[in-house]
Amino acid sequence: MVSTIRRALVALTVIVLGGFATPEAQARGARTHGVHAGHHQGQSGVASWYGPGFQGRRTANGERFNTHALTAAHRTLPFGTKVRVTNRLNGRSVVVRINDRGPFVGGRVIDLSNASARAIGVAGTARVSLARL
Repeated sequence: MVSTIRRALVALTVIVLGGFATPEAQARGARTHGVHAGHHQGQSGVASWYGPGFQGRRTANGERFNTHALTAAHRTLPFGTKVRVTNRLNGRSVVVRINDRGPFVGGRVIDLSNASARAIGVAGTARVSLARL
């Protein structure tokens, strides 16, 4: 019960602070494994895409969100990190730059911009593999 409350508080902190929680707090709140800062192993899970309603708004790193750019949101990777995202269903891949925090939906490992998602054939959600470059 305490760990569930702690995870909820950490997630809320990340949302409220727009991704500016400490890396330690972000790592504690994330349920992802593998592609954390300092790790070079792969990560896999569900990817989703975001964009509608966010175009032109500030991302967690301060830049304006561009749904047409090859960018993505990840819970813990440092801003500017390049990641190869591969759609496990069709084998298509794209290299994205991390510029935002998220996803904030349980069970997902990365949120892609619309352009990134389209590049690998994601319409909604898809199983993907991540490789930090």
